[in-house]
Amino acid sequence: MIVHPVTTTDAPADDAALIEASRHEPERFEEIYDRHAGEIQRYIARRLGPDVGDDLMAETFLRAFRQRDRYDSTFADARPWLYGIATNLIRHHRRSEIRFFKAIARTGVDPAAESSLEIVADRLSAQAMRKQLAAALARLNVGERDVLVLLASGLSYKDVARALNVTVGTVSSRMNRARKKMRSALEESNDG
Repeated sequence: MIVHPVTTTDAPADDAALIEASRHEPERFEEIYDRHAGEIQRYIARRLGPDVGDDLMAETFLRAFRQRDRYDSTFADARPWLYGIATNLIRHHRRSEIRFFKAIARTGVDPAAESSLEIVADRLSAQAMRKQLAAALARLNVGERDVLVLLASGLSYKDVARALNVTVGTVSSRMNRARKKMRSALEESNDG
């Protein structure tokens, strides 16, 4: 019996290496999915609601898989690339997003909440604020809303710029405008 040595690496491959490997071994792309699907699904669900979240998350990864030959392997982290694909898909569902924010503004209930414990905690601590935030978000333009939500999802300014294919300066100016508009909208709702 011949025993072949098994080579193992202690450190997991970065995203760029996995995407590169998936070009010859397509099943390796599953590791990218496993690493990032939950985060991308939550991002989409927060923007469009849970019903669309799963579908667009699947579409995001399908598009990423099909476009993996064009991935810039100088970037070790695929999250900005995946967020960019998801954001483009969201743009096609923009009317649904506006209706979703307006529904939250009317009801104060976020159907994308992750658990009943989160729902209870949210209701106790921020029921009224949720309505105000959703109404303010609905008033932002597309670019401002994209930047605000991507930054709130944990991406850096540089990663948001990469995801949206804009400069870091554009991200910064959109975020400044979004802050001013959000602050103004929240002050108006507190005064009224």
